[in-house]
Amino acid sequence: MTDIGQPGAGDGPLTPEERAAAVASFTDGKGACSKPVKRAHPILPKAGEKNVLITSALPYVNNVPHLGNIIGCVLSADVFSRFCRLRGWNTLYICGTDEYGTATETRALEEGLTPQQICDKYHALHADIYRWFNIDFDFFGRTTTPQQTEIAQDIFWRLHQRDHLLTDTVDQLLCEKCDRFLADRFVEGTCPLCNYEDARGDQCDKCGKLIVATELKKPRCKICSATPVVKTSTHLFLNLPQIEPRLNGWLEEVLPNDSWSSNARVITRSWLRDGLKPRCITRDLQWGTPVPLEGFTEKVFYVWFDAPIGYLSITANYTDQWEKWWKNPDEVTLYNFMAKDNVPFHSVVFPCSLLGAEDNYTLVNHLQATEFLNYEDGKFSKSRGIGVFGDDAKETTIPADIWRFYLLYVRPETQDTTFSWEDLMVKNNSELLNNMGNYIYRALKFVANNFDGTIPPMELGESDIETLAQVNRELKTYNYNMERVRLRDGLTTILNISRLGNQYIQANQPWVLLKGNEQERARAGTVVGLCANMACLLSVLLQPYMPDISTQIQAQLQAPADVNVVTDKLVCQLGPGHKIGQPKPLFEKLEAALVQDMKKKFAGRQKE
Repeated sequence: MTDIGQPGAGDGPLTPEERAAAVASFTDGKGACSKPVKRAHPILPKAGEKNVLITSALPYVNNVPHLGNIIGCVLSADVFSRFCRLRGWNTLYICGTDEYGTATETRALEEGLTPQQICDKYHALHADIYRWFNIDFDFFGRTTTPQQTEIAQDIFWRLHQRDHLLTDTVDQLLCEKCDRFLADRFVEGTCPLCNYEDARGDQCDKCGKLIVATELKKPRCKICSATPVVKTSTHLFLNLPQIEPRLNGWLEEVLPNDSWSSNARVITRSWLRDGLKPRCITRDLQWGTPVPLEGFTEKVFYVWFDAPIGYLSITANYTDQWEKWWKNPDEVTLYNFMAKDNVPFHSVVFPCSLLGAEDNYTLVNHLQATEFLNYEDGKFSKSRGIGVFGDDAKETTIPADIWRFYLLYVRPETQDTTFSWEDLMVKNNSELLNNMGNYIYRALKFVANNFDGTIPPMELGESDIETLAQVNRELKTYNYNMERVRLRDGLTTILNISRLGNQYIQANQPWVLLKGNEQERARAGTVVGLCANMACLLSVLLQPYMPDISTQIQAQLQAPADVNVVTDKLVCQLGPGHKIGQPKPLFEKLEAALVQDMKKKFAGRQKE
């Protein structure tokens, strides 16, 4: 990555060099701007270019994602991938639904469908939700594919051939009536800790404690209600201690710098502190990638061995040249986006699988994990229906870009944060409506009403140069933060540039200058011309966050497509004589009555 350098002190006095650079870039910088990246599929790595591979944690297919799920992976990755394209980097963004495992079998049982029918139903639902949120995947796939089986089994065989697998026995509950071992979610019974009669095999909903299925009192099969018996089953384990030295060698290269989020580094080190233990990679299920080894062919791979391989198989469904991305660590930079609970599987377990396979796999360079987003005074709950889920958001009449803006404004980057309806209203009405929307509408309306919709000539004076240099400081900070996936800080700099614009137009009062002499009227033209170009810059910087609003601003400016590159300094993209379109308000006020209705609606009656 090209390091743009630590941004300067934003509150310090502007230097003569900053002023001179601001003038030079604004007046003469357009010709030096690169052209926007045009996506032509399949996107493949290019020699000599910055090749960025972005993955979002694969959402479980068996349920509807809530706002916390969306900001935790797909939306954060979407913002970063859009930024990468605006910087001219060769970028591929891959995601898809994680479809195998116990959770899918459980949901199928509840809905009276086959696992495949459940996957088909919820994959379509996920895809629809992400389309509405304007998540711009290059490919959104799924894990129930022949490519998943082929690649997962290939990695398995390579691990087996290198003696990285162990066998051991596990006590499990067997339902003799159903003739199947029962996964934890298929067992119910009395909690051994609090005596709650409907505890699940993995956790008691009453006391909240984690439990072991074989310790349940009066266990019963969730499918047929028969009493299961304890039986021993033989499973395969990945010998993590054997691969641990190679893992540590790799981690020593990537952990010391700031390419991983701080929580990812902390969680990974905590896993390594006491040494790794062998980890089971097989399960006695029917719905999963089959284990090809003799004696284990009735088993499937455990989801956390199998699921991360979905990144590779989904890419293979996108292009048969997938290995150019996934077996190319020297030319590809890999970013993983996820919530913090997924970190160990991406930082320890999956890398051990790839390192042990010894096939030159691309390992994660930048692991970006969020903390958790809570809902109002508690947590999102699928089972209790608390909070806004993805398919609800579009029924609120609040546009997708407003949801994107607020989720990114409160993105839990360094600590847990909270979604609040009142705060959503305040931020929409203050930051969007009164700050950014007001600035852009005033500036463009002034051009339309007083200059026949044409950008006037601009003669830069001291106050103009000062504003340009201040904007360039914010732009440098924007690029610095975005390259380090500090998405909240990136959004803050956009709002800061908008505030600078508001302050500039208010201080110069072009509506007063227009009533003066010829020199003063020309001065008014400079002010509004500069404001229109700042609006154009905002439209580009906003594109990763609010793509629809970005498109609306550029339509009102009639900005050419070539403006869609993120530069290092403010450039005059709309020169004298450029005709703008029809200015329109970009945002609407969120009323307290609507917000209270929404808060009440999503307080606990939402179906799972």
